[in-house]
Amino acid sequence: MIASPSFLDFPDRLPDLRAPKAVIFGAGHGSTYPAQDSGGHARAPDAIRAASQEDAALVGHWDFDLGGTLFNDGPACCIDAGNVSTIMHDNAGNRARIEAKTREVLSLPAVPIMLGGDDSVVIPFLAGFAGRGPIWILQIDAHIDWRDEVHGERYGYSSPMRRASEMPHVAGMVQVGLRSAGSARIGEIEAARRYGSCFVTAREVHAQGVEAALRHIPKGAQVVITLDCDGLDPGIMPGVAARTPGGLAYTQAIDLIAGLGKWARIAGFDLVELYPPADVDGLSALTAARLLVNAIGAIVRQM
Repeated sequence: MIASPSFLDFPDRLPDLRAPKAVIFGAGHGSTYPAQDSGGHARAPDAIRAASQEDAALVGHWDFDLGGTLFNDGPACCIDAGNVSTIMHDNAGNRARIEAKTREVLSLPAVPIMLGGDDSVVIPFLAGFAGRGPIWILQIDAHIDWRDEVHGERYGYSSPMRRASEMPHVAGMVQVGLRSAGSARIGEIEAARRYGSCFVTAREVHAQGVEAALRHIPKGAQVVITLDCDGLDPGIMPGVAARTPGGLAYTQAIDLIAGLGKWARIAGFDLVELYPPADVDGLSALTAARLLVNAIGAIVRQM
């Protein structure tokens, strides 16, 4: 069942059975570590939907982030399909359902937009692109997420890029916004470098602009953007579990999204790791909703 309300009051289907260009769905739980509780992260999809309501009546207005209206003066072409049914600690079942939903959206064909959940939901989301590659990954994150396993779990929130590197349909990855000590041990840095992952620190983006990241992505490539909310500075995105100073600014994040839409092709988008219990006055949920608007706008303009 779809949450009430939906994102920007989008319907769950378009009139006259038109195929959508993009489909939003939530995935609250992925592969939760033993004895941990992912319930706080699972509240994020509906928190983002609620934050979007202030702008629901303004969809047809000029958006200065996009340089036009959301749907570029065309008909509405994005739907909100509600939340995938996930259950905390039903790790294998959650992965299967998220992957199946991703494949369903791609078969329409449409661009899947997933709202997490913690970073573990990214693994089945990326797995859903099997047979539709090659894809590149643009990760916006404070951390590289290359742990092989944690507490015996290989599909948890510390491992999405490690698991992605093992997927034959993933051609490469650019990891942007890295900073501080994070969770990366020397062995994980070495494994990522052996694979060929391209690291772009937050300081490099601040000094050189988003071109520091975009130049590493082949022109015209199919790219999945995975945006961990802690990739942004906690001054604008405090509602995360691991606040780390020095992250990307809002304009840098939306310039990355828009720049990618012009340089390559956004094949999928996910936004994860919003942690509503740590939010301040709903600022993080509001910022996440605006990031999602920019992703939709970039997808509409590339197709």
